[in-house]
Amino acid sequence: MARPDPPAMQNTRSARPVVGVVYNPRSHRNRGQDLEISARENVHFAQPGRHEDIRPMLADFAARGVEYLIINGGDGTVRDVLTCGMAVFGDDWPALAVLPKGKTNALNVDLGAPQGWNLADAVAAYASGRRVLRRPVLVTPLSGGAGPLAGFILGAAGFTLGIRTGQDAHKLGAFDSMAVALSAVWGVMQALFGSDGNIWRRGSEMEILIGQDRVPLAHSGDGYDGRRSVMLASTLEKFPVGLKLFGQHREGLKLVAMDRPRRRVLASLPKILFVGPGENTAARGFHQVATESFDFAIEDDFILDGEAFPGGRYRVESGPELRFVVP
Repeated sequence: MARPDPPAMQNTRSARPVVGVVYNPRSHRNRGQDLEISARENVHFAQPGRHEDIRPMLADFAARGVEYLIINGGDGTVRDVLTCGMAVFGDDWPALAVLPKGKTNALNVDLGAPQGWNLADAVAAYASGRRVLRRPVLVTPLSGGAGPLAGFILGAAGFTLGIRTGQDAHKLGAFDSMAVALSAVWGVMQALFGSDGNIWRRGSEMEILIGQDRVPLAHSGDGYDGRRSVMLASTLEKFPVGLKLFGQHREGLKLVAMDRPRRRVLASLPKILFVGPGENTAARGFHQVATESFDFAIEDDFILDGEAFPGGRYRVESGPELRFVVP
């Protein structure tokens, strides 16, 4: 959803906002670029060397009255900043901007920011740019202790394999939408022509409970009850290479899961993913759901914005409304 700020907020936009920049020097497209902006008087610059450095840096930004937080890095950097920032900003975040400096940049595909956007452009866009509203996915362990993870793309089973394949594609020089396309094609080919022992067909045992009533997600009965070949959830609305992962356009938290990958379903996946689901898709084991929240339990690792996290039992819901600045 993209909409302008209310008139009162538009009138308070400053041409020189207090800016905080989280700069990841390890991101694929950074390599020392844009550092000259750190000399500006209204810009506070941070280059965290470790994950545990991010939260105190964000707390320092908050103490300095930062109005505009620019994340200079890929999807993984966004995940780390949002996760660490939940304890600092809660539901009251400054305006945000994300520069497409990583290897995939799925969030930027959704927001529509240009590939060549740099820090100077992002700072200038605060006064004149659009605001695009998105809520991150919050993944909270139900065992207690740790706080929520925050990101935009959660996946498990075949999605985990796809991320590993995508990392191999990066090594071959494929990035952004090309890497996503190569990973998807490779996974479908493995599941379509592989044997039932193929890891792309075997899937993972998981429990998925939908909504406040925690209703078990339906299972087609194909393969082993309780196993899913892939699970994916996101609050994004547009995806690389035009994928329609969740069917018709939907805002908010969305979930897709596939049971045992029947070859008839796999053969129709290009149509499902680029045109939309046909009749009886769920009965054939391909489920697309919009929900306020869901619980899932899995023994295998799951992926959040490109990084693996240990299995367990988790609650998934939408996080606070964030305002992303785009030109």
